[in-house]
Amino acid sequence: MPDNIIIVWFRKDLRIRDNPALAEAAKEAKILPIYINDDEYSNDRPMGSASKVWLYNSLKSLNLSLENNLNYFKGNATDILMDLIEKKNITGVFWNRCYEPLSIERDTKIKKKLLDNKIKVKTFNGSLVREPWEILKDDDSPYKVFTPYYKRAYLNLEDIKIGKYNISQISFDTNNISSDINSLKLLSDLEWERNLTSSWEIGEKAALKKVNNFLSNGIKDYKEGRNFPSKNNVSFLSPHIHFGEISPKRIWISTKQIEQNKNTQHFLSEICWREFSYYLLYHFPNLPVENLQAKFNTFPWVNDNYLLNKWKKGETGYPIVDAGMKELYATGYMHNRVRMIVASFLVKNMLVHWHKGENYFWDCLFDADIANNSAGWQWVAGSGADAAPYFRIFNPITQGKKFDEDGSYTKKYLPELIARPTKYLFAPWETPKSILSDAGVKLGTDYPYPIVDLKNSRKKALERFAELKKIS
Repeated sequence: MPDNIIIVWFRKDLRIRDNPALAEAAKEAKILPIYINDDEYSNDRPMGSASKVWLYNSLKSLNLSLENNLNYFKGNATDILMDLIEKKNITGVFWNRCYEPLSIERDTKIKKKLLDNKIKVKTFNGSLVREPWEILKDDDSPYKVFTPYYKRAYLNLEDIKIGKYNISQISFDTNNISSDINSLKLLSDLEWERNLTSSWEIGEKAALKKVNNFLSNGIKDYKEGRNFPSKNNVSFLSPHIHFGEISPKRIWISTKQIEQNKNTQHFLSEICWREFSYYLLYHFPNLPVENLQAKFNTFPWVNDNYLLNKWKKGETGYPIVDAGMKELYATGYMHNRVRMIVASFLVKNMLVHWHKGENYFWDCLFDADIANNSAGWQWVAGSGADAAPYFRIFNPITQGKKFDEDGSYTKKYLPELIARPTKYLFAPWETPKSILSDAGVKLGTDYPYPIVDLKNSRKKALERFAELKKIS
């Protein structure tokens, strides 16, 4: 009699430690680990270019951890699973849940079809600290404001547990019937793809090392230091969390095990902001495409591709904005403080719809997450839950002076400004001509003039946002 086999369907859980679907399947039978590049349902939209690069490298790392037993497939997940069931003695399919609306819809249909065919199905929480349906207000409605949500669901949360890991307890079905990783068609052999990962280690081991280093060093001044892009006080964990190379539960437990103070508490609250984004997406599945505050549906956004392209290329004439956009394109990442600055500039100084910024981030960020990305952009635009007030417009000059005081971050990504005195760095047009000449910089040639006037654009934005206030 052939061995019973359980399919473990990897999705956004590309790790072997603290992977409940993998652990439970290993207790019951031999496992067949698979990854499916299901274009139709991937993140509710085609995966961005940078995400494909990270995914490719993360899958290679996972395959090594699985002793080269990971099977790769490209196509419709339902068809692939049913084909495997026909060819092998599959008794069950286990997976960790995804929370995007189309993923939920697809997984519900797949579960029904499998059960109808007498195949055991088990699903698990491998991506969040708490499930989004567990937390409701007293009237059973979902929260729309972070602070009461956080206080009710996470502030005193202590009973988080993760399973123990032992690779020797896993027995694999070694009759490989899949194609190799290149069949997923994730890469296009572009130089940009090769350069993008040069400053990153990718995979579960890298994620574990990174969280340990952060909790030993970077977290010591996290609450304040995280606002300064040149300081080593951010975790850089977001891509690892997005692809499930490390779980939020493990991060939560590890953080709770060190001495608690304002820095650890603030870091945990940031983990909860991610949870809140998923919570909003679950309860408001149109979050990526619709304003949570309906009054913004009538906002007169500017449809100007020239301005948008200048923003994308980091050619706005405002150095902290341009440095952030250069960092994004070169590294697949952008510091969180700078994300807020560049987003505010796009939607409030340029009056370009937040959808345009969200779409570009989607393509360029390693951690392009449909929940975080949508919630973050709606927060900056003022159209989301618990959003920044409409009159909060980040001034890129004062933000640069305050959070990149010595200009080290800005000059790193704008080397043409290295010789510029820091006094004039964030408003280059104010630099005396003699100093510009000494620095070898010609405005309009070596570095652009501003594409919008801050004072006038702020005034225009406030006028338009004030009109919305009358509607509410």
